Amino acid sequence: MVEQSCTITTVASKLVSATAAGAGRSSTSMSNSLPYSKKDVDYDNAKFRHRSFSKVITQSFLTSNRKRDCFSCSTGKFLLLLLIFGVAYLMLTHTSPGDVVSKDQTIGNRNSEGISITNGAGRLKKLWRRAPRLPPRLPPDAKGTNNGIGHATENRDARSMWITRKQKVKDAFIHAWSGYKKYAMGHDELMPLSHHGTDGLGGLGATVVDALDTAMIMGIDEVVAEAGTWIEENLSDRISKKGQVNLFETTIRVLGGLLSAYHLSGGEKGMNITHAGPKPAVYLETAKNLADRLLSAFTASPTAIPFSDVILHDSSGHAAPGGLSSTAEVSTLQLEFNYLSSVSGDQKYSLAAMKVMDHIKTLSKTEGLVPIYISPHSGQFSGENYRLGSRGDSYYEYLLKVWLQSGASRDSNTSYLYDMYKEAMNGVRHLLVRKTIPNGLVFIGELPYGLNGDFSPKMDHLVCFLSGTLALGATKGLTREQAMKNNMLNFEDLENMKLAEDLAKTCFEMYAVTSTGLAPEIAYFHTEEYSEQDLDGGNKSSEYVNDIIIKPADRHNLLRPETVESLFVLYRITEDPKYREWGWQIFEAFEKYTKVDTGGYCSLDDVTSIPPHKRDKMETFFLGETLKYLYLLFADSSLIPLDKFVFNTEAHPIPIKLKS
Repeated sequence: MVEQSCTITTVASKLVSATAAGAGRSSTSMSNSLPYSKKDVDYDNAKFRHRSFSKVITQSFLTSNRKRDCFSCSTGKFLLLLLIFGVAYLMLTHTSPGDVVSKDQTIGNRNSEGISITNGAGRLKKLWRRAPRLPPRLPPDAKGTNNGIGHATENRDARSMWITRKQKVKDAFIHAWSGYKKYAMGHDELMPLSHHGTDGLGGLGATVVDALDTAMIMGIDEVVAEAGTWIEENLSDRISKKGQVNLFETTIRVLGGLLSAYHLSGGEKGMNITHAGPKPAVYLETAKNLADRLLSAFTASPTAIPFSDVILHDSSGHAAPGGLSSTAEVSTLQLEFNYLSSVSGDQKYSLAAMKVMDHIKTLSKTEGLVPIYISPHSGQFSGENYRLGSRGDSYYEYLLKVWLQSGASRDSNTSYLYDMYKEAMNGVRHLLVRKTIPNGLVFIGELPYGLNGDFSPKMDHLVCFLSGTLALGATKGLTREQAMKNNMLNFEDLENMKLAEDLAKTCFEMYAVTSTGLAPEIAYFHTEEYSEQDLDGGNKSSEYVNDIIIKPADRHNLLRPETVESLFVLYRITEDPKYREWGWQIFEAFEKYTKVDTGGYCSLDDVTSIPPHKRDKMETFFLGETLKYLYLLFADSSLIPLDKFVFNTEAHPIPIKLKS
């Protein structure tokens, strides 16, 4: 009996040792061979699941050399049966943590006949059934909640809303085009109230070309076909016969529109987002015909600065009355001429345009800022009027964008333009940025008489382009999050981003402060040095009604795009939905006060009065820029991405990284 008891004791001891050794081998094997943690193996890997204590006992006992001794002893048999029944009892009565459920949960597994199996019978079945593999469990703080489901639903609803709003903008474009097509097809602009067309831009059908790539982006093939067919049948003939045109306006609207249409229709392995209209080569050949004549503005000038006007039919360049050219105009030709050289293989276009920038680089500046006039006769700046509004604005825009167009490399031959841009933005922050009272709106003022003259708290609506340009310059077209992850943003970039967002706020409030919700052409701002009474925007509920001053001569609205342009860029870069909401409010105001029932949209004489008096004019840029930027603001960010395209100053997208 003693010998038999010792035998059982020895067996039990060996069983315990075997259990420990088995567990140890399992742990060592896992740590050396699997890229999982021990926790992962515990619940997710069936091949390496830990053996249960009962399985260890059973296998070890059955393989022991002493099993015959034990079975030959009656006491051993009794103790073995007792051990087996004890283990069975523990397994039947034990409830694992995974079996614990809340009061609100229902436990009930149904067999193939639909009968509920519960309690002891269920436990007995579990005893013989292999445990199922469990899915990985999230830690308690990462588990999904009903809030997550609600958030997903909210995101779906938001996406649906912006798709609907994008369609509203598309409908507005179709309405604008329908009026133009009905009453002014082939003319530069529509007079929507009198149902006529007007040719204030040289008679090249500017609205047709300006609107074409907007229709392509929106996927309106019918309009693409109509505009493209008109260009194919009429534009080259007009170019050869028409008289005087402005170099700048013709380049940004007509040449830029043709080149963008060339790329978007598949030219030079472009996007090919439309199959309507003529072949891409039609747009390219027409662009070359026009550019060849525009080059006379460069060749006729005695300096690198081109004359402002061209007579198309005899390809002759002429200076403007007074002899001066606008600084913005001579420095806002380069994106278009560079791209034309890239796709045509003829460098004459790029060489002529880039000589302007090379020359301006050598001229004296005031903290990077330049006067708004320059002489093509002397090649020197004229006057000391520093501003970022009319005649100055797009000079600063193209410093950045021409560099981006070339690939945004510090080693490129255009890197000096980026250096000039950075110096100029430092000058803007130092010399032109001010805040209003009482509420601290940030605005960009003017120095009409130079550094030694008085500061003017005047800001054209045109200046609102700067917000988007600053943001674009900071992240180079990437989102702010991407730029931060890539360690691209230095202190100066962050300062420019802050100014971009502050300025966008001011530009939006120029809309919100008026009775119509539409901005004036020019605003003045209340500062410690400047104030005027009874010249607010009319919306007395606006928080900023005492910050913004709108003079009677400045209260008109021309359907301008600069604010929605910056809202589009800022939304793409910051991903902040408030910019979309602001854009939608502006669009609704356009719909309410400028839509003409018979087709088209009109300008307004006074945004501070209701109902506003209407002007009989629909600018080409309403279709070419304003509606395009609103559509892109509400569209997915993958449509015309900012790290793949630069928009010329008339919103025509041109691809980045030119072919040399």
